[in-house]
Amino acid sequence: MNLQQKTSATGASRVGAARVGIGGPVGSGKTALIERLIPVFAERGVSLAIVTNDLVTEEDAERIRRSGLIDAARVSAVEAGACPHTVIREDPSLNIAAADELEERFPDVELILIESGGDNLASTFSLDLVDWWMFVIDVAGGDDIPRKNGPGVVKSDLLVINKQDLAPHVGVDLARMRTEAEAARGGRPIALTNCRTGEGVAAVADRIMAAVLFR
Repeated sequence: MNLQQKTSATGASRVGAARVGIGGPVGSGKTALIERLIPVFAERGVSLAIVTNDLVTEEDAERIRRSGLIDAARVSAVEAGACPHTVIREDPSLNIAAADELEERFPDVELILIESGGDNLASTFSLDLVDWWMFVIDVAGGDDIPRKNGPGVVKSDLLVINKQDLAPHVGVDLARMRTEAEAARGGRPIALTNCRTGEGVAAVADRIMAAVLFR
């Protein structure tokens, strides 16, 4: 197990699992990405737990539990009850408590993925909650997303452009979208994925592990 000393943005420190946020608009493929990441991390021997956020349901958590990809007890659900980014940025206490509880119940856990409820391009994660975070968009949402310079696109540690296979079907120039995303991000990394087939998911796992597990 790879326990690490963590220091939050407020200066508080803890030893425990790495915490990685996954944000993005509704339907961009956040849950699908998690479902693809679970077996990749299992193959690599990473002990995983998951926290999902929904407005007033446990829909995403139940989907992951039913998948059979991970012990259902290792999946915790947070009901935001308000704008989804409130509980990952302004007051992340519900998510912090959920992650803390998972660590208490599963002392071997090395990595906790915290999925935001579907939100807009302005959502970001508090660094009191996560050590590193990614933002997922998809080509079906429009190739103008990178040009909008939303905080999620610009500030995330990794931008994931999902559903790349749909580009020719929705009139998106994928190469141009990637170029504009690279310009908007000023050198921060980008990954292209197709979560239906798993294409590009291993590269996302590589980024996560390099950033928070083996540094």
